[in-house]
Amino acid sequence: MKNKILSVLAALVVISFSSVANAQVTSGQPAPDFTLTDSNSTAHSLSGFKGKFVVLEWLNHSCPFVVKHYGSGNMQTLQKEFTAKDVVWLSINSSATGKEGSVTPQEANALTTEQGAAPTAVLLDGDGKVGKMYGAKTTPHMYVINPEGVLIYQGAIDDKASTDPADIAGSKNYVREALGAAMAGQPVVEASTKSYGCSVKY
Repeated sequence: MKNKILSVLAALVVISFSSVANAQVTSGQPAPDFTLTDSNSTAHSLSGFKGKFVVLEWLNHSCPFVVKHYGSGNMQTLQKEFTAKDVVWLSINSSATGKEGSVTPQEANALTTEQGAAPTAVLLDGDGKVGKMYGAKTTPHMYVINPEGVLIYQGAIDDKASTDPADIAGSKNYVREALGAAMAGQPVVEASTKSYGCSVKY
C-alpha cells in the first residue's frame, strides 16, 4: 500500500513538472504560434509576421513597474525607435476579467492614446492562454522573436528591478541590446534574464 501511494505521488510530481515545462518557451527555439484579437477587433497571428522582428510586451497599466516605464516615456521611446525600423511590437494584456489590469477594447485604446504609446497592436488575452503558453510571469515581461520565428530573448526589459524611474538612465536595456545585436547580424549575448514586475493577473 505504501509503495502504491509513493508511486501515485511520484506520478503527480512528474505531471506537475511537465505542466510547468509545457508553459515555458526556450530561447533559441521557434516561438509558439498564436492568434489573438486586438483592441480594434482585428485578429493577429504571430506566423503572419514571419520575416520581421517581433517584440511581445506583457502589459498591465495598473502595475507600478509598468507605470515606471510608461510614466517616464521609456517604453514609448523603445516602441517608436524599433517600429520605425519595421519591428512589429505587440503589447499583450493577459489580465482575467474582473482582475487588476483587465480592460475592454475601448479602455485599451484610450490608455494607448493617453500614454502616447506606439505598439503595432494591443492584443487582449483575457483567458490567459497565450500568456501561459509563453510562461509570462510579470508585467512587463519581454520577448524578442527574429524574422525566422525563433525566440532570441526573453525576460526583463532592463537590469534595474525597481519602480523608480530614476533608475532607467543607468540601466542596461536588454530589449534594445537584443534587437540591436540581432539586426546587425550579431549573436544575442543575453538570451534570457529573470523578468521583474507585478505578477500577471491570470
